[in-house]
Amino acid sequence: MNKFLKEILEQPKAIENVINFYTHTEGLELLKKIRTIISEKHIEQIIFTGMGSSYFISHAASGLFNNLEIHSLYINTSELLHYNYFLLNKPTMLICLSQSGESFEIKEILERLPSTVFSVGIVNDEKSALAKKANVALFCKGGKEEMTSTKTYVVTSLVAFILGWYLSGDWNTAKIKMLNRLQTNFELFFHSDSWLKDILIFFGDLGAIQIIARGPAFSTASQSALMFREATHIAASSFLGGEFRHGPMEMVTENFQAILFAAKGKTLKQSLRMAEDIANFGGKVWLITNIQRDWNNKNIIPFFIDESDEFLFSIQSIIPVQLFIDSYAKAKNFEAGSFSHGAKVTSIE
Repeated sequence: MNKFLKEILEQPKAIENVINFYTHTEGLELLKKIRTIISEKHIEQIIFTGMGSSYFISHAASGLFNNLEIHSLYINTSELLHYNYFLLNKPTMLICLSQSGESFEIKEILERLPSTVFSVGIVNDEKSALAKKANVALFCKGGKEEMTSTKTYVVTSLVAFILGWYLSGDWNTAKIKMLNRLQTNFELFFHSDSWLKDILIFFGDLGAIQIIARGPAFSTASQSALMFREATHIAASSFLGGEFRHGPMEMVTENFQAILFAAKGKTLKQSLRMAEDIANFGGKVWLITNIQRDWNNKNIIPFFIDESDEFLFSIQSIIPVQLFIDSYAKAKNFEAGSFSHGAKVTSIE
């Protein structure tokens, strides 16, 4: 078994670790401390920041906070450092996401924070610079990861969501049951891989692939595109569904190949219509969705995700893409997930 697949298979245990930590004293005390300081410091804004996978997670996390009526925004850390630093001039909770806790930009901004900022780290490495320098560090409990982000993407997303639920008073038995079910669903994916052959045949050789989503699933689309680029060296791009209508749709021909995420929620209708339009223009669509219906179009191959919550769908729906990338790499006789021109932790800007 290669390292990439090994880390994929470790995800259910990583989810279990997160649930256990944030339902017991140590994790709950960290969450409580953040809520208390928000009140004491009269925090006026919450900003999520990160690079790479952590930036993608910030998109979904900020969306969850805003849906819970906790006003927030998200911004790439490099852009925050160089172009938007003025945002930190009022009382701010800056939530820094970094799986390693050693990304250059995260370390740099921690050195420059004004006194107006209360920093929260969401970090996997508990001995990292972020874990040590943040005012409060929330740990992801994912264990060591060497390859392209898989399990750390999942647990970092979960910790960010748990923080939102806790601050809104929604971290309760019902949410814990939902995460227990999420863990079970991850485990079930690994019991059968017969579907992979169908997807491999459907796509054939991939020269490039476009990945499209709306809402929280755009985090997953962005992470999926990054995994394709890192793990298979295939040119992959992620698009917001609404943006794809504004020009990129012109790319669609019979050679066009896409993954499209469509979840029950505010934009399901638009996402399904887009899948149909791409298929009718001759493009191929792997439709990852939590609705079940028959598709009478040879250019659409559906994949059902048994998760009705739109935000948890954005986490669970990453698994088929992870497994497809591993299988595609094997079919092409190379190992997925290793780095050839850089490293897992980026130490220069």
